[in-house]
Amino acid sequence: MEIVLASQSPRRQELLTQMGLSYRVHAVDIDEHMERNLAPGALVEAISREKAAACAALEGTEPLIIAADTVVAKEHRILGKPRDERDAREMLRLLSGSGHDVYTGYTIRQGENTVTGSEHTQVVFRPLTEEEIGAYIATGEPMDKAGAYGIQGFGALLVSAVRGDYFNVMGLPICTLSLRLREFGVNCLTGAGK
Repeated sequence: MEIVLASQSPRRQELLTQMGLSYRVHAVDIDEHMERNLAPGALVEAISREKAAACAALEGTEPLIIAADTVVAKEHRILGKPRDERDAREMLRLLSGSGHDVYTGYTIRQGENTVTGSEHTQVVFRPLTEEEIGAYIATGEPMDKAGAYGIQGFGALLVSAVRGDYFNVMGLPICTLSLRLREFGVNCLTGAGK
């Protein structure tokens, strides 16, 4: 079965590879500034559906398409990717010394068969100094990540606790995704459908 990842995220590519899937990438460009009054879980589900639909319009009905979107939420505020270093600094200050929520929405689509869902993980940051925030921003890592941090990189030094799926924070809830892929005949452990 041909699998297409509708994302250019290196982290999502790494996670699909870790799941043992053979796939190709067809990133799509959609307007991710959708209705922001949606709850975070509903928002990432809607964006992942739009990505999958845009990819299907280009790829046709044969391939199995996987699309995802991730946001960080703190006190009813959704934190996407920072616009600039100042925005990244503001986000990291907001997250410092407290908990926040990470939501990843996913859509699996093949022809008319579509499954969409989302996963929620709680992350706690230790208190950060201004010097640490500046040093982390200087790595460049925060600039292309929701909430201005990457848990799989230097951002791991900021995190004191994770409650839920660690991989969800990276951008794909791989346990949940692997179970949902079975509905399409793909079993990551046995290799069926891959």
